[in-house]
Formats: sequence, C-alpha cells, structure tokens
Amino acid sequence: MPPQILRLFLLVVGIVVVYSTARYFLTPPSFRQYGWYRGEALGEIATRDPVFAGRKACEECHSDEVQKLAKFEHKTLSCEGCHVSAREQGALSGLQGHVDNPEDARLKPDKSLATPCLRCHEANPSRPKWHKQIVVKNHYSGSSKCIECHVPHAPSEVP
Repeated sequence: MPPQILRLFLLVVGIVVVYSTARYFLTPPSFRQYGWYRGEALGEIATRDPVFAGRKACEECHSDEVQKLAKFEHKTLSCEGCHVSAREQGALSGLQGHVDNPEDARLKPDKSLATPCLRCHEANPSRPKWHKQIVVKNHYSGSSKCIECHVPHAPSEVP
C-alpha cells in the first residue's frame, strides 16, 4: 500500500476516534430521550420563574383598561408588551408594591419617548402592508410623543 494512502487512512481513523470520544464525553445522558432534545431541559425550563404574568393577572385590577383594549386594534397584544413585565414589577417595587402604589412611574411606558409604539409601528418593509406603520422623521411635526395624538389603549380614538 502506498504511504500516502496509509497516512490518509490513519488520519481518517484518528478523526473518527477523536469525534467518537468527544461525543461520548460531551453528550448529556438524557439527549435523545425526546428526539433531538435533552430530556432534562424540560425540568430546567419548568423551574424558571415565569417572565410574563399575562393579561389575566392585569385584568384582576385593571379590568376597565382590558375591556377598553378588547374593542380596538391592540386587542391581541399583551399588557406587558408596552408596560413592564410582572417579573420587572417584582424587581422594581414588588407586585404588592404595585398594588399599593399603582401610579408608580417605573411601571408605565416612558411617555417622553415613542419607543413602545415604534417597536411595532416604525416603517419596516418586512411587515405586512395592512399593519399601520410610520416613518418617524415624516410623521412627527415638532413633537415626539405618540400619546399627544393617539390613545394607546384605543388607537382609533383622538385624545
């Protein structure tokens, strides 16, 4: 057998041995328990604290706002898409703190910025044509506050 073929054969065998050894030591034991996933991943994810409480948690105290929202274009959005999440509320003032002081400014979108609105409404060619979009520099005339002309919970109404 020519020496270059022997070297090539040994190289391939070496690569296969290194790969098999690495795979044996680096692959978790629960891998492929549920297909191409680690079985332990489900338990790890279940132990995490939920990040979003959902609309039902907000509706306990803010049912009037949730009912108003249900009549307009933003009915499919979660409250936490614009307002801070329940986890952030807990970190800021505790959920009980939110109940005691619902006007806490840290729990509301920053009204001096349009960031919560622009997250969805700034012009982007990847969005569908029916989705209302704006070009910021053309839309604002001297003001940068969406809420001066729009009501967030009822976007079709004029303030």
